[in-house]
Amino acid sequence: MAAKRSTLVSVAVNLLLTCSQVIAGLVSGSQGLIADGIHSLSDLLADFVVLLANHFSAKAPDESHHYGHMRYETAASLVLGTLLLVVGAGMLWSSIDKLQHPESIAKVHVLALWVALGALVVKEGLFRYMLAVGKRVGSTMLIANAWHARSDAASSLVVGVGIVGNLMGLPLLDPVAALVVGLMVGRMGWSFAWQALDDLMDRSATEEQHELISTALNATPGVVGFHDLRTRKMGDRILLDVHLEVCATLTVLEGHDITVEARRRIREVVPVLNVMTHIDPVVSGITKPKASRS
Repeated sequence: MAAKRSTLVSVAVNLLLTCSQVIAGLVSGSQGLIADGIHSLSDLLADFVVLLANHFSAKAPDESHHYGHMRYETAASLVLGTLLLVVGAGMLWSSIDKLQHPESIAKVHVLALWVALGALVVKEGLFRYMLAVGKRVGSTMLIANAWHARSDAASSLVVGVGIVGNLMGLPLLDPVAALVVGLMVGRMGWSFAWQALDDLMDRSATEEQHELISTALNATPGVVGFHDLRTRKMGDRILLDVHLEVCATLTVLEGHDITVEARRRIREVVPVLNVMTHIDPVVSGITKPKASRS
């Protein structure tokens, strides 16, 4: 619910910014402000992608998706990154064309500066709000969208500098500002797309999360040791496999209780979707050989 609410707030803000920036850019003759408005439009489209992914990722497991639908979030991040790459490329193309034909650059109206400064304040506020919500609910997709809003704030700052330069008699600064915005958007898009693609290729949990898992396992009563710890991302959750070493003289029930406790401790420190354990009996500190399959 919090994720949906924050995204709806972002939709309303970006809709307002898109209309105001594009209209003001056309009226004032600022290419940089128009580019920033298109950037806000990409945010608006990204918000709809986030809403769609949030809806589908919350669906319960079914016969075709035994682990649920959490990778919709990863797919949404990939779409978002690709969208930003395309938008950034379009901005670069338009800016370079203007720089090659400087005679077509008009002097902008001061209205553009006020709109750019207003957009800067609004986008920074949106970033802080969405980042706080994303961290609270533990959603990498929301955090990614928040940092996207921060990149928008930075782009509005660059556009504002370009507009000031144009007003001071340096018209080339406006398309240069649009060029910088295009580079920023493209870089952010590449980062989001690459991380999402890495997750879809079963990227493991972070080193810090592995250390937390290891600490939890070592602190579990009855666990002599462990090996073959493997993890992979599933949206914002982790799928985990591990071999637990326990005393060979324990009963099946005692071994089962140890694995249940190990799972509980792991879930307390990292966002785990499923923990798959295998018991390896240990005799006098030596792992008992596995029975061969005939």
